[in-house]
Amino acid sequence: MSTTTTDRPQLDLPGQAHVARGPLDMTGMYGMHYAFRRDLTDFVAAARRTPVGEHAVWVALQARWARFFEVLHHHHEAEDTHIWPATRAHAAALGRLDDVAVLDAMETDHEQIDPALQACTDAFAAMVEHPCTDHRNALDLEVTEVRELLVTHLAGEEREAIPLIQELMTPEEWATSERAIAKEYGLGIIPFAVPWVFKALPADKVAEVEPFLDLPQRLLKRVLEPRFLRREAVAFRYV
Repeated sequence: MSTTTTDRPQLDLPGQAHVARGPLDMTGMYGMHYAFRRDLTDFVAAARRTPVGEHAVWVALQARWARFFEVLHHHHEAEDTHIWPATRAHAAALGRLDDVAVLDAMETDHEQIDPALQACTDAFAAMVEHPCTDHRNALDLEVTEVRELLVTHLAGEEREAIPLIQELMTPEEWATSERAIAKEYGLGIIPFAVPWVFKALPADKVAEVEPFLDLPQRLLKRVLEPRFLRREAVAFRYV
């Protein structure tokens, strides 16, 4: 269990439900949460505003959804593997059953969100394969449901679970988990995820998040960001 009480500055982004004080750097966690919220708002708007006949845009949206799904899946898998079990073990050792229940609820939320994500994947495929108003309306409903589920989950995580991480995980445990998570994201996701996190980030917050990247990632951001933004302009043309 964490023995230090030194609080470090924490990232506070638009839409964030809570800033948990503590010794652990939550920049990566909060940055991804911001990007998930931003994306879901954009996907809902795109589903409602993109004309049915804009086939190239729907294809781009389908591909962009696949990347979002991939990053979110890995994010949840990393939490379920490296973060919740360690925090839960500390809470259980202290007999804090209410806190154990909070952490168990995080994993249960993931299990409920996954089918909704798959339903969106299927709805995007239907819209590309057979574009029509009915399929667009169905996609709108599915994406809106996912946004509601995930926004609620992220808020609960920020208010209840992340404070427990700050209190119960040691800096050594946190550093080990972050290294393992970074390794698991790998070259298939990192080139997308690095510029993705920074999209629409307020300028003053960019200066806070960039130091979190290592030097290769900063170079990657500089090289890949223009191409990433060009693709975003196609997928979210009507947002």
